[in-house]
Amino acid sequence: MSELNDPRVFFAAERTLLAWNRTALALIAFGFVVERSGLLLRLLRNGVEDLPAGHVSFWVGMGFIFLGCATACWSAWQFRRVARSLKPVEIPEGYSVNAGPAVNLTVAILGLALTLYLLL
Repeated sequence: MSELNDPRVFFAAERTLLAWNRTALALIAFGFVVERSGLLLRLLRNGVEDLPAGHVSFWVGMGFIFLGCATACWSAWQFRRVARSLKPVEIPEGYSVNAGPAVNLTVAILGLALTLYLLL
């Protein structure tokens, strides 16, 4: 539990949450690029589109997308733990503590939807 009684502690935790959100988004985007690059290479090489799930880049890309989803969920959970440990004086009055974690969980859900789209 913090003993500073300063709202800057909460804002520092929120900045950390947003940094993890950017990391999760970057992992998901990178995974999508890796997954699609394998498809592009096969199209350029053979001129025929085969099933993308059989290539290594597909599974590596899926791994990055899943890692991004897990990162978004983990960071939302971690932020909620920190926010619960703060005193009411450290959280500005009327400020939404749940907005940041909600965005991270939305990113995770959309990342999982992308994973399902690519799998099916």
